[in-house]
Amino acid sequence: MSDSRVVITGLGVVTPIGIGLPEFWPNLLAGTNGVSRLTAFDVSAFPSTMAAEVRGFDPGRWIDPKSAARMDRFSQFAVAAADLAMADSGLASRPFDGERAGVIIGSGIGGSETIESGHARLAGKGVRGLDPFLVSKLLVNMAACMVSIRFGLKGPLSAPSVACSTGANAIGDAFRILARGDADIMLAGGSEACLTPMAYGGFCANRSMSRRNDRIDTASRPFDKGRDGFVMGEGAGVAVLERLEHARGRGARIYAEMAGYGNTADAFHFTAPDPEAGGMIRAMRRALDDAGLPPEAIGHINAHGTSTVLNDKLESAAIRAVFGPRAGMIKVSAIKSMIGHLLAAAGAVEFAAAVLSVHEGIVPPTINYQQPDPDCPLDYVTRGPETIELRAALSNSFGFGGGNVCLAVKRFENQP
Repeated sequence: MSDSRVVITGLGVVTPIGIGLPEFWPNLLAGTNGVSRLTAFDVSAFPSTMAAEVRGFDPGRWIDPKSAARMDRFSQFAVAAADLAMADSGLASRPFDGERAGVIIGSGIGGSETIESGHARLAGKGVRGLDPFLVSKLLVNMAACMVSIRFGLKGPLSAPSVACSTGANAIGDAFRILARGDADIMLAGGSEACLTPMAYGGFCANRSMSRRNDRIDTASRPFDKGRDGFVMGEGAGVAVLERLEHARGRGARIYAEMAGYGNTADAFHFTAPDPEAGGMIRAMRRALDDAGLPPEAIGHINAHGTSTVLNDKLESAAIRAVFGPRAGMIKVSAIKSMIGHLLAAAGAVEFAAAVLSVHEGIVPPTINYQQPDPDCPLDYVTRGPETIELRAALSNSFGFGGGNVCLAVKRFENQP
């Protein structure tokens, strides 16, 4: 168990179904589908043609034009999400010790748009045609750095890149830093903006994405027997975590308490998960042990739920292994059915949803579920949002390369 208590005081999201909590949360509960035919470039020759895009994103709401021009889209998303989280926490309007505040925001691919446009310029105009800010725009750590600069965060700085578990890794690592007392405030999460021809095409080539082009509206269907792959998305999620003493000292509104973090590796394959789901099982058990929570305390799991055949089957098996006969009583939500797979940002946005579920006692639905799969026999909340008495929840994130993360959050109780 951790030493100092850590709480969540702010959340900021940039997603295909809403920018900021006032848009995102109601749309999530309403089962809003953010998947449509991809418009960022011509996909007529691609085997998959759909995505979950962030539409109507105007970086000028958060970033001046000169600075925005020096950032890739993934960094712009991160700054916007961080700004929303800081405002949500109340820290944007009050002074704090920047040397006791840090940031961990990661990305899987980083400046995909910058890389591809840079290659086109090099091929067309030679080296003199390259943007002088090309390198700084494409680096994975630039999202974290830009947020650090924006808010004067002079404490710990890091930028993990652990594929689809990145955002959750960042939040877990920030939790550890705060629990040790190395900072009072941490902004943590993930950002991804790789709806570009080469990145999108790469996922098409490895055949991990849905090809349900004739039924785009139901293409992302986690745990459904007819699932055939994930739908690629983009976005960002950032959480403000604080040591409880610091949050109390400023009279902060507290969403929930950060309770536990499990982080394991499959050590099996560069894309396929461990067929025994060993890493997933150990990640969940470690999160529970770290939190000091018995399995019966968990009423909800925000699943990784990618809509790929193998991942959903193994995650269901892992949940059954950890929770035994109680597994069927746990409400399991797969919000990728609405927002697509945000890759490195997925774990951070899904963590935000889990925190809100604990705070409000409502779990979001899994949409597009039409045919039960015998290999996935759990309660996936398929009939709309459900109001439940919720003491604690888990948020799962599993990534290419065998990275597994489970984050545990619990209802905040204001005892000493």
